[in-house]
Amino acid sequence: MFTKILIANRGEIACRVAATARRMAVRTVAVYSDADVNAKHVAACDEAVHIGGNAPADSYLRWERILEAARATGAQAIHPGYGFLSENEEFAQACADAGLVFIGPPPSAIQAMGLKAESKQLMEKAGVPLVPGYHGSRQEPQFLQGEAERIGYPVLIKASAGGGGKGMRAVDKAADFDAALASCKREAANSFGDDAVLIEKYVQRPRHIEIQVFGDTQGHYVWLFERDCSVQRRHQKVLEEAPAPGLSPALRRQMGEAAVAAARAVSYVGAGTVEFIVEQKPSGEMAFFFMEMNTRLQVEHPVTEAITGLDLVEWQLRVASGEPLPLTQDQLRIDGHAIEARICAENPDNNFLPATGTLQVYRKPACSSFTRAPVRVDDGVREGDAISPFYDSMIAKLIVHGATREEALARLDAALAQTQIVGLATNVQFLRHVVRSDSFAQAQLDTALIPREAAALFHQQTVSLPLAAAAAVARTLLNERSGAGRDPFSARDGWRSHGEAVRRFEFEYGGERVSAHLTYRHDSGLHLAVGEAAGELVFEAEGAQIDLRYAGLRERVTVHTQGETDHVFAGRGATAIVSLDLLAHAGEGEAEGGRLTAPMPGKVVSIAVKAGDLVSKGQALAVMEAMKMEHTIAAPADGTVAEVLYAPGDQVAEGAELLRLSELA
Repeated sequence: MFTKILIANRGEIACRVAATARRMAVRTVAVYSDADVNAKHVAACDEAVHIGGNAPADSYLRWERILEAARATGAQAIHPGYGFLSENEEFAQACADAGLVFIGPPPSAIQAMGLKAESKQLMEKAGVPLVPGYHGSRQEPQFLQGEAERIGYPVLIKASAGGGGKGMRAVDKAADFDAALASCKREAANSFGDDAVLIEKYVQRPRHIEIQVFGDTQGHYVWLFERDCSVQRRHQKVLEEAPAPGLSPALRRQMGEAAVAAARAVSYVGAGTVEFIVEQKPSGEMAFFFMEMNTRLQVEHPVTEAITGLDLVEWQLRVASGEPLPLTQDQLRIDGHAIEARICAENPDNNFLPATGTLQVYRKPACSSFTRAPVRVDDGVREGDAISPFYDSMIAKLIVHGATREEALARLDAALAQTQIVGLATNVQFLRHVVRSDSFAQAQLDTALIPREAAALFHQQTVSLPLAAAAAVARTLLNERSGAGRDPFSARDGWRSHGEAVRRFEFEYGGERVSAHLTYRHDSGLHLAVGEAAGELVFEAEGAQIDLRYAGLRERVTVHTQGETDHVFAGRGATAIVSLDLLAHAGEGEAEGGRLTAPMPGKVVSIAVKAGDLVSKGQALAVMEAMKMEHTIAAPADGTVAEVLYAPGDQVAEGAELLRLSELA
């Protein structure tokens, strides 16, 4: 076994690898960029080496600097994590040339599976089922469109060298093909340095089911069951679970054997995942087709660990050091059910736009790091850390395990309810909506689940205005009491020797301005009226938690105040309510119109218009790239382009005005 390894990654996966290495008495070396100088993964390792600037191209993708760091610290092996250099055969070969062990498959396997087109040709020879499509090398747009017409719409355009949903577009009709192809190629070139694509038939009602495989240097292979990753947004996974609901033992075995055949075809070593598209036919039968092989550890590997009780990172280290696989296929068993939720810095109600900012509050549910823990949180951040635009938007992975799927679902919802993040937009409440949706609860899974359940998932307000206002008023009164002086005349408790006093509060809630009236009654305490709700307000506090009784309800809430905003976390959900200064907001006017601003920090990829052009509402005007994804800026109304303020390649800050429109009269 190694005595020291270097982890060529950052964030959650670097912390995850370091935890297993520490348990195995293997010392670790972290690498970090300028942006990550104080990152959690740096502190999690025994040593750390600075390797460059903020952008991945200046740090985590500079493999020559990583090799220098390994040599300088005496590391014997390099664990690449996932993303960055994890599937780069040149890096794997460079490790071997430098006398270092690459904790992953041989370069030849990475190369064979790295290009989707070539890998599918290889899988066809190995007898693994394939989706109908074009997997060749010709890339002329006219030829590719002809192939799409031959296959039949809808089709899926996919980056040949990629993964993670980048460089992928579904196209429903021929008129949309050119624009989708250009966008895919651009995103593929930016993410993978290769703009080649393939075209496949878009399977209706597909499920995304993948098989975890492992191989060792002695030629042994096993498959560690499956994961269902069908719940996706923008072709990226949101929730993953194991085992896949509704999969028969016979189909599970067929898929497992096909996955091992795929691994054997490239002499695979280490952890890998073979991904399949599963077609659900009206008859109830299922057919599976090879999609791709990820030659690395997957983000969702913890659900496999939970149902098997195994540490897959430990397996990686043992196999890479030359040991045989710890178990045979006959020794592997499924125990219970596990689900993983990816907690991301993004705004689901705004097309999942990535968010940046500081984790001013970051509270997690009670959890454990054990592989089969009832609740487990894998993260690479701490309260006070910043989520920057340079890297992926994922904050943490929340993993739960239960004896049944129903138990795991209940445990996941409870754990999400205990997850409190303030400082930037997240998808925590959206995840709760998905978990509670009819489709997910009943395991009616396919990649269209989110759009199908859209009415129940987006723009939901699960905390009522009366409860939010009561919590905000209680927090204000508690703050005033704690700041009061010792004499009774400085107390702000509304006491009168006789009669009543009424105090008005103004809030912004759900985009609307609302009023609340608090009456200090001489003999009967506090009375609060919010809209049609009214009643006695009673509360007790313990830190940020408030035991609240109002209008016939009793609920324990947590309130975190940031500036004028109270972030209210309750059992049913979470919300934010803003206190308004009665004088400052007395004469607000309408916001300025006609401006198009950057919704997040990033780079301008393209500008589709010039000054003087007439545009129509919804027309694409510009494309930005941030957090490895492209985002289209569209015209909010018909108008004329008055001025273009940035050019392709420019870096812009959040809120920067990109161009101006003059609306048509």
